[in-house]
Amino acid sequence: MYDVVIIGAGITGCAVARYLSRYKGRFLVVEREEDVCCGTTKANSAIVHAGHDAKNGSNMAKYNVKGSEMYPALAKELDFPYEQNASLVICLSEEDRPRLEALYENGVKNGVKGLEIIDAKRLHELEPNVTDDAVGALYAPTGGIVCPFLANIALAENANTNGVEFRFNTEVTEVSRAEAGTAAGNASDADEPHWVIQTNKGAIDTKYVVNAAGVYADVFHNMVSEKKIHITPRRGDYCLLDHSTEGFVKHTVFQLPGKFGKGVLVTPTVHGNTLVGPTAIDIEDKEGVNTTAEGLDALISKAGNAVKNLPIREVITSFAGLRAHEDGHDFIIGEPDDAAGFFDCAGIESPGLSSAPAIGLDVADRIAGKLNLKENPDFVATRKGFIDPKTLSLEERNELIKKEPAYGQIICRCEMVTEGQIIDAIRRPIGAKSLDGVKRRVRAGMGRCQAGFCSPRVMEILARELNVPLESITKSGGDSKIIVGYAKDSI
Repeated sequence: MYDVVIIGAGITGCAVARYLSRYKGRFLVVEREEDVCCGTTKANSAIVHAGHDAKNGSNMAKYNVKGSEMYPALAKELDFPYEQNASLVICLSEEDRPRLEALYENGVKNGVKGLEIIDAKRLHELEPNVTDDAVGALYAPTGGIVCPFLANIALAENANTNGVEFRFNTEVTEVSRAEAGTAAGNASDADEPHWVIQTNKGAIDTKYVVNAAGVYADVFHNMVSEKKIHITPRRGDYCLLDHSTEGFVKHTVFQLPGKFGKGVLVTPTVHGNTLVGPTAIDIEDKEGVNTTAEGLDALISKAGNAVKNLPIREVITSFAGLRAHEDGHDFIIGEPDDAAGFFDCAGIESPGLSSAPAIGLDVADRIAGKLNLKENPDFVATRKGFIDPKTLSLEERNELIKKEPAYGQIICRCEMVTEGQIIDAIRRPIGAKSLDGVKRRVRAGMGRCQAGFCSPRVMEILARELNVPLESITKSGGDSKIIVGYAKDSI
């Protein structure tokens, strides 16, 4: 019998897992994909929002501001990239200034620190490439940027190191309440009512369930509660620009929020790229992550309203992600009145990435209190991130290569990723098992050529390290095979 089973290994689920691992208990994360960070977390704006535009008094505002405050220390503890680069919400006309002032006042009510409205002169001093039409902006010094992949992976690795189990390729099909005295899955004793989670790999018994299933969170909630919720997948298209655009903007540049959220932003990334997006298109397909020509055209057009001379020719890839938009437009956190022991983390759309640490801490502590869990005396709060030889001095790099020669073998030329980094990505707790798994951990395939040159070598390293046939290596698990046959029978 598990104490807690978490459905979903995105950043919210892994944040809950990490903070639960501070306690003694049996904890499990189940994920239908082959790795962590395969849903909403893998495709978003990589922004840590300051918290000024969430409605005052909402869960979004509460967790956003707290989560934003937690990121600097958490990034140091778990050693993932984060930068407090500050953000700007630009106002494009005098008639919109009252809306800018209202945004400022809302941010102050939410508890966002350091907010100020700046004039056009200072705005253009801070960001010369902002459109000449801008008349002012809301400046938020606590806004930041983060690598969502590495934040998610860091939380998962730390949770796993502290005893949390992970099961991948495990799809939940049903959640139901079981009476005392029954044990459907792995329970040796079931003398209390508990939950039974049916999966494609058998049943699992648990005292508590955490529903962190992204766009599918409504499906599981509605299995256990008469008070139904409804999540609409909201697709956001993005364009990622090459490293050559580094410095085009230094702050995250927003436009005043509109009907469908924060609108199109232009922002630097922690890895030196420029990101443009997202659109906001409501769809029905919970797997609909395809981009469209219409969406990308609208994205580029809207971005041009905020900045001038956008170097859009430097696009190296476009992609789309889904936000879990609940009809009430707020995070749903906690137990339904009629489903004690079932904890929702539902409707986690923007600012979900910003809020994840705060949600994880709150949910973990609330569950620990209900289960009377004791503190884990062996909890390790820190984690060492991936070594990146590019960040080392020449002397340090030479010493590393002398000790570990694989760090001297470049595999991905665009991002200068070495064989040593790829080996580390595979051998770590919850290691990479696919091309995308390697890419999200150490950026092999993230550069201008988008894995055109390095994929065969990365596949060879994966096959060797995992001791599996080369043809079994996939792009992202499941049926995403790279090798589907051979040209000659003799090969």
